[in-house]
Amino acid sequence: MGHLYYGTSTESIRIPDRLLSHLKVVTTTKLRRSESFTLSWTHVDGTPGRSTLWLQPAIPLRFVFDSAEPETLNATVLKNMADMANSSAGLVVDLNVEIPTSDTAHRPQPARAAAPVRRRTLSAAA
Repeated sequence: MGHLYYGTSTESIRIPDRLLSHLKVVTTTKLRRSESFTLSWTHVDGTPGRSTLWLQPAIPLRFVFDSAEPETLNATVLKNMADMANSSAGLVVDLNVEIPTSDTAHRPQPARAAAPVRRRTLSAAA
């Protein structure tokens, strides 16, 4: 279980490492571009309700992972999270979600390119 520290608070938001890895990529990409957005989640610690953070470049943000090894990222999940972060509703995450390790099952297989067809042209010499 990883930790997200926001602002100057010493309290962290507990987020599974795998989800936090994806969240880190989406968040840092947006903040690098000076794009602010909201991040929301439903409480899972027994406290009723939900929380929302306003993420913008001037507010300190720190990601702390329990695992020393980086997670393998799922491109489909990253795209979906980025699209959500770009929406007016902001990025809404489910802290209990299991992110698949691979998105190859969801990718369409590329079609094979056929060999180019040579067309005969008539020439004046023929």
